[in-house]
Amino acid sequence: MTDPAAEAALRSVEAELVARWPETKIEPSIVRVAALMDVLGEPQRSYPVIHITGTNGKTSTARMVEALLRAFSLRTGRYTSPHVASITERISLDGEPISAEGFVETYRDIKPFVEIVDGSQPIAMSFFEVLTGMAFAAFADAPVDVAVVEVGMGGTWDATNVADGTVAVVTPISVDHADKLGETPGEIAVEKAGIVKPGALAVLAQQPLDAAEVLLRRSVETGATVAREGMEFGVARRDLAVGGQLVTLRGLAGEYADIFLPLHGAHQAHNASVALAAVEAFFGVGTGQRVGLDHTGKLDIDVVREAFASVTSPGRLEIVRRSPTVVLDAAHNPAGARTAADAVNESFDFTHLVGVVSVMADKDVRGILEAFEPVMAEIVVTQNTFPRAMPVDELAALAVEIFGEDRVEVVPRLDDAIDAAVALAEDGGDLGGAAVLVTGSVVTVGEARVLLTGER
Repeated sequence: MTDPAAEAALRSVEAELVARWPETKIEPSIVRVAALMDVLGEPQRSYPVIHITGTNGKTSTARMVEALLRAFSLRTGRYTSPHVASITERISLDGEPISAEGFVETYRDIKPFVEIVDGSQPIAMSFFEVLTGMAFAAFADAPVDVAVVEVGMGGTWDATNVADGTVAVVTPISVDHADKLGETPGEIAVEKAGIVKPGALAVLAQQPLDAAEVLLRRSVETGATVAREGMEFGVARRDLAVGGQLVTLRGLAGEYADIFLPLHGAHQAHNASVALAAVEAFFGVGTGQRVGLDHTGKLDIDVVREAFASVTSPGRLEIVRRSPTVVLDAAHNPAGARTAADAVNESFDFTHLVGVVSVMADKDVRGILEAFEPVMAEIVVTQNTFPRAMPVDELAALAVEIFGEDRVEVVPRLDDAIDAAVALAEDGGDLGGAAVLVTGSVVTVGEARVLLTGER
C-alpha cells in the first residue's frame, strides 16, 4: 500500500527538481556536479562503476548488467534515465526503484550541499545534475558493491562522468540530439568516448565505421583494454522462442549456450552480448581471481542463464494487454524506430497493427514516422502531456504526408487515442492478429503504461 504522506513528499521534491534547468537545457560542463561531489566527500569513488553510454539500448543493457551482477550475489545500484512512470525508477538499489521515502530522504540529505554549490557557481545545478548527485550519494549510503550508471547525454561533459568507470560500455551510436552532440555518428562518438578513462576496460557494441574509429582512438590514448562486438564477443546463435528468444552468446572466455532472454528483437540479443562482456570484464575473465568464474575462467553458465531469464525492460516492446495485443516501445529516434519495426515484424504475427504516436518536437519526427510506416496499417497521432511534445496538428500534417490521409486519425488525448487505436485494430483484422503499438517517446510510453496497467 502506498503511503499518501510519502507520495505527497515525493511530489513536492519532484516539483523542486523540475523547477531547475531541464535535462534538455545543457551547459556543457561537469564543474557543478564535481563541486557537489567534493562537498559530499566523493561518494562516486566509494564503489566500482560500470559506465554505459551510446544512443540506443543503454537502459536495457544496464538492466541486463545489473541482473547478472545481482545473480552473482553483489549488491547493486543502477542509475538510468529518463524514467517511464515514476522518477524513483532512475535510482535503483538491489534491482528495485528506491522507495519514495528513500528518494525524499536522499534529496533532503544533499539539499544543503546543493545550495552551497548553487551559491558558488554562475549557473545553479540542473535537474539532472542534482539527480546524479542523489544517485551517487544513495549508492554510497546503501552501500553498494558496484554501481551501473547510464549516461544522460553524450559522455565527456555528462554529469555522470565525475565517476571513473572500471568498465566503460558503448552501445550502438546513431544520430540523436544532433544540435548538441553532432550530426554524424563519428562526431557524436567524440563526446561519448569521454567515458573511457585511463586503464579502463572498454566494451564496444557494433558501431558505424566513423564512430568505431573515434572510440578505438580514445581507447589507445587512454591505454584502455578494448573488447569489440563481432571480434572479441558477440551473438553466436539466436532463435525465436515463446515470450522472447533463445540465444548462444560468445563471451570473452567462450560460449554461453541456451540462454533464454524474455525480450523481443535482435537488438536485445546484441544488448545481452554487450552486457555479458561487460560483466565478464568486470569480474576479470581470464585471471581466475574474481568471484563468479568457474574452472574454465568463464562465468557460471547456470547463474548466467538464471540472470538473463529474469531480465525485464519496461517500455521496450513490452506487452501490457491482450485481445487485442497492446505493445509499448519507447523508440524516440529513427534508429530506434527502425529497430522496433524490425522486431515487430520478426517476433509477432500481427495482421493489423495500429500505431499510437506522440513525439517530442525536437526529434527527427519525419524519420521516426518513415521508419514505422511499413509496419503500421494505420496511425493515430496524439499528444502526451509533456511541454516538448509536438502539437498534434503538426504531427498529423507530417503523418498525412508519409502515411496518406486515409491511414491517419487525429485524437488529441492519449487515453482517447489508445481507445481509438484499439477500435481500429479490432475492425481491421482478426482478434488474434490485431494489435496496437504505442510509441514515439519515453513520456508517451510512460503515460500509456500508467493508463493501461495502473502501475506508477
